Amino acid sequence: MIVAVLVPDGAADLPIEELGGKTPLEAAQTPYMDEVVRQGITGTLKTIPDGMSPGSDVANMSLLGYDPKRFLTGRGAIEAANLGIDIPDGWTAFRCNLVTVENDIMVDYSAGHIGQDDALLFIDFLNQRIADDRMRFYAGTSYRNILLIKGSYEAVKCTPPHDITGMPIDEYLPSGDGSDVLISIMEHSREILTECNINARRKENGLPPVNMVWLWGQGKKMVLESFEKRFGLTGGIISAVDLVCGIGKLIGLKRVHVPGMTGYLDTNYAGKGEAAIEVLKEQNFVYVHVEAPDEASHMGSVEEKIKAIERFDKLVVGRVLNFIADTAEKSRLLVCPDHPTFILTRTHDSSPVPFALCGSGIPEGGFNTFSERSAQLSGLHIEEGHELLPLVVATKVLEKGFFSR
Repeated sequence: MIVAVLVPDGAADLPIEELGGKTPLEAAQTPYMDEVVRQGITGTLKTIPDGMSPGSDVANMSLLGYDPKRFLTGRGAIEAANLGIDIPDGWTAFRCNLVTVENDIMVDYSAGHIGQDDALLFIDFLNQRIADDRMRFYAGTSYRNILLIKGSYEAVKCTPPHDITGMPIDEYLPSGDGSDVLISIMEHSREILTECNINARRKENGLPPVNMVWLWGQGKKMVLESFEKRFGLTGGIISAVDLVCGIGKLIGLKRVHVPGMTGYLDTNYAGKGEAAIEVLKEQNFVYVHVEAPDEASHMGSVEEKIKAIERFDKLVVGRVLNFIADTAEKSRLLVCPDHPTFILTRTHDSSPVPFALCGSGIPEGGFNTFSERSAQLSGLHIEEGHELLPLVVATKVLEKGFFSR
């Protein structure tokens, strides 16, 4: 049995007035995701447990079959693991965004999706000016970096910067026991980054400055049971996002490098689709994550979100679906966003997402389109997100008719 899980990050959305009351998924041309529905079933999945923030850490852990309520310590810990950063006992890993703030307003949570070369220079600058024996900055990918700091900060409430674009930062600074330490670091970064000559060059080139670090997503070291032990499958994970690859590393899935994989709108969709096929030729599981629909939602761009969904459909789902159709092996293909990201609010949401599943032993459910509306009408609703993948790979459960109820 080979299993492919294809994830269009943040693709689920609300009806939008300029689309005539359709969602981007409904407005996009998605013949291959529709075909998955026609060949199999569709339904809704609650990937974000009640009381948890609708982040990609929670949602992707659920999709990979691990209960985030039980295992998740924090996003920073996952991304640190992906980067090979050991978190000592008594230390905490924070996600550290390089951001652009003007007049105390969060203008850009990514500093214009800062290039890797500049990001490395800023992290080096911060280490020279702020780091000491109790804290150190580590470069990740683009604006997504890590701060390792001594102490426990579980009680601190932090807000993701992509949730507050265009809003006053003072209302969303860290709060709670220990927050004074974090605010001090963030404010210190504002003071010294204004002096950084890298920003002078960026300004000359029309690029937004990096004038603050934003700390959030804290967590301690995580330990997870291996994917092979849990499901009897081995394979790879394909994503440009350190968070997703970090979960993969923690559970023993191999990170597959794809040239031109950016985690943005210009990512190499076709390369991801082809890489997924190569993994399935050698092993029996692949997890492909595409960030672009989520980024388009954070931008508030209906046009770019539809383009991202259509490219994902054609170049990722289409390639993998055709490969599975041609293989003699038993196979299953699952398509599912990790969480909704609403264009209206430019933020993640915890409402259920649509999923589509086809392959060996999967009955036809009688629906023809992949959308939020079709999934809701199907009557198949799974409340615990981490329970879906075990059902997908468990032949005995399928034979009992779970998906045909």
